[in-house]
Amino acid sequence: MPNRAALFDRLHVVQRGELTPARTWAYRLLAVLGALMIGGLLLLFLGLNPFSVYGTMLRGALGSAGMQKETLKLMIPLCLATLGVALAFKMRFWNIGGEGQICAGAIAASYFAYFHNGLPRWMLLIVMALAAIVAGGLWGLVPAYFKTRFGTNETLFTLMLNYIVMYFITYLREGPWRDPQGGFAAMPRFAKQARLPEVPFPGVGNVHIGWIVMLVMVAFLFIYLRHTKQGYELTVVGENEMTARYAGMPVKKIVMRTMFLSAGICGLVGMLQVAGPDRQLTDAVANGRGFTAVSVAWLARLSPVGILIVSFLFSVLQKGCSMMQTEYRIPASMSDILQGVILFFVLGSEFFIRYRIALRKEARA
Repeated sequence: MPNRAALFDRLHVVQRGELTPARTWAYRLLAVLGALMIGGLLLLFLGLNPFSVYGTMLRGALGSAGMQKETLKLMIPLCLATLGVALAFKMRFWNIGGEGQICAGAIAASYFAYFHNGLPRWMLLIVMALAAIVAGGLWGLVPAYFKTRFGTNETLFTLMLNYIVMYFITYLREGPWRDPQGGFAAMPRFAKQARLPEVPFPGVGNVHIGWIVMLVMVAFLFIYLRHTKQGYELTVVGENEMTARYAGMPVKKIVMRTMFLSAGICGLVGMLQVAGPDRQLTDAVANGRGFTAVSVAWLARLSPVGILIVSFLFSVLQKGCSMMQTEYRIPASMSDILQGVILFFVLGSEFFIRYRIALRKEARA
């Protein structure tokens, strides 16, 4: 019988060949079923019926027009933030700063909402959107410049920048932008002309105009990546930077341009959130969406259409877990654990789609 340690030494990870679409989706389906089974065991441990809980989650996310509306409101910022970070990821620039870029855009938009709300509504909203895009984009240019100029680690750089702008919002809330009429530290509500108009969404009812922006952005990035010179350059830089240099492409310019666009989209998320559901600037304007977008981007394989689908499914999961927590009085931590288990299994399936574990052949004497 072979030694167990020697057996483990022979294990190694090798890249798979191209899988058929049917087999790829079979792996993903097995991952979802495995996650539901493990989640069911956790629910049984709490003394709950897993089938009843999962049914409640579906009803909580999709059971009525009102529930669907709330799920859509969760989906809009998540989808747009994911489109933003995915653009940088496509170039192999690891933008983990979506959270801070959302906040930067929210601050810029809120400045005009608070101090220039005498403008006509349509003009004010356009100015707020442009300010958010520019603020988010400029915040994203900081790590891009240091990456291209000094070769810094963009993962750590973008991550650290998040906290600067997030704590700046706290300063504004407790200092110069604090609502003098409020009984606790909070910023004022936006005037009516600084709020997004609502338009009908088929089968759901009136939802703020952000859902149209989301669909337009999905279509724009699909065309941008597949049918423009800039999208082609971005893809080449991501696949092999040296090849791009040998082909005469201005790599530094491409990195700066792509990061401005990536962070600008995240900044737009901040504007849509403060002028849409929140109607004021708050500390929770990003609410973890910049970090969640990283997982959604990889699950969607950086595809704009895939991001639309995965962000919808993820929003259903989030809204469903929220309903489960309320109806069954489950601690918030258990709801987070259930989401984490499902995410772990699905992300794990992507690993086994790309790779397999094999045994090294024993060397002959």
